[in-house]
Amino acid sequence: MKSLNSDNCALCSSQKYPIIWANNLLRIVLINDQNYRGYCRVDLINHVKEMADLDEETRNEFMGVIFKTEKIIKEYLQPDKINLASLGNITPHLHWHIIPRYLSDNHFPDSIWSEKKRNAINKFSKVQELEFIKYVNNKLNP
Repeated sequence: MKSLNSDNCALCSSQKYPIIWANNLLRIVLINDQNYRGYCRVDLINHVKEMADLDEETRNEFMGVIFKTEKIIKEYLQPDKINLASLGNITPHLHWHIIPRYLSDNHFPDSIWSEKKRNAINKFSKVQELEFIKYVNNKLNP
């Protein structure tokens, strides 16, 4: 399932963000953006470019973890909205962004990649980050 173009892929190399959960197929990293507390990314571990390139079982497991992670974030952080995004234009390796959105965040109601509207900071403390990671793990590994 690995593509020939994985040598220079940022998601195939070591991760700069903490891996908060993983199995043999997927990993969840905590992006920990100062304005989007709980912002996670779900990565397919193998280098695959498009959802259509996955077999049905892998695709269903991938989407299941995305939806479970979204639900966990919703329960734990109670954001005003959650955005799910899979673009891959810059990094053509399957990954989904799960972004908790708050009315006071820097870009709301626009995309987080749009022009900044305000200068809010809504980051986890180290203790909050560890509690969130533990909560996610407990929910995904009952």
